[in-house]
Amino acid sequence: WNQIILNDCVQWSRRNMYAARNMQDFRHSCRLQPNIAFYHGQIKYSPDYVHIDEFHQQWWGEYERLEDVHSYSTFSEPGVNWRAHVLTKKEIKLFRKDKQAKSKLVKSYKLMLDFYGLRLANESTGEVERAPNWKDRFRNLNRFTHNNLRITRILKCLGTLGLKHYQAPLVKFFLHETLVVGHLSNVKQNAFEHFKPQKHFVWGPKKILSG
Repeated sequence: WNQIILNDCVQWSRRNMYAARNMQDFRHSCRLQPNIAFYHGQIKYSPDYVHIDEFHQQWWGEYERLEDVHSYSTFSEPGVNWRAHVLTKKEIKLFRKDKQAKSKLVKSYKLMLDFYGLRLANESTGEVERAPNWKDRFRNLNRFTHNNLRITRILKCLGTLGLKHYQAPLVKFFLHETLVVGHLSNVKQNAFEHFKPQKHFVWGPKKILSG
């Protein structure tokens, strides 16, 4: 009986040791790659304390919340959320190879497209088009031009994390809506005002723009 008890104690001690080591490794991983850990649903982001799946489910269509809260949009560079972890070079390399993380990132992209009144028409090409709610969302985009910075960060993030083919279609869409159709006049004015020096500001080829 003493031998049996001793064996049980040894096995119990080993299990605790393995569990402690796994937890230590997990914490170390989260500390080094917090953005990947978040996109795997392993940690919550601060200060709103939600998992990535909760964000996708609970924040979809919550336009006032998405407009007023700025902490969720920081990812590729420093922003208003001082608790956010800016991507490291190592994290970027790992993210680009991580199918699960990239899939969740596409869901985040779709959520933000809906916020702006767009939808992803083709996941392979990155083509976007107006969503049914586009009129209301375009009014919001014209009113709150700080969203231009968010769009810029989204574009940077897509390119950095291996979704570069989504960049050009989004830029092309906004250029068309801004310059050709004229639905986003305030976006055009805001972009011009913040460009320095303004005399070098060009929306596109002059031959096309003049037409």
